[in-house]
Amino acid sequence: MSYQHLIGAMGSIPHTNIEPATNGGEDAGARPRLSLVPDVFEPSDDDFENQWQERALCAQTDPEAFFPEKGGSTREAKRICLGCEVRDACLEYALANDERFGIWGGLSERERRRIKRGII
Repeated sequence: MSYQHLIGAMGSIPHTNIEPATNGGEDAGARPRLSLVPDVFEPSDDDFENQWQERALCAQTDPEAFFPEKGGSTREAKRICLGCEVRDACLEYALANDERFGIWGGLSERERRRIKRGII
């Protein structure tokens, strides 16, 4: 695989950073350093929007609890959601993306439908 292939996959071209020479001799001036990774990471809006998922308690537990069989209990998932710091962001995501299955933000699909209709 050539470096050109890597560049295309990363969506950017190499850039040059200037770093001081370390030997202190006649090369004591700045010299270029080629890098495929920019020095400054600028996260996109999507990165900020989805960071809540990494902090969610459900990401650290059994996903089966959050997607029970039809007629199965949702009690365990809802109990976990009660202590989750990102519960509101999770519910907002589920409502905005019309999630039709599972427990999101501590609510079942039926409960989320009621919110969307303005019943709750």
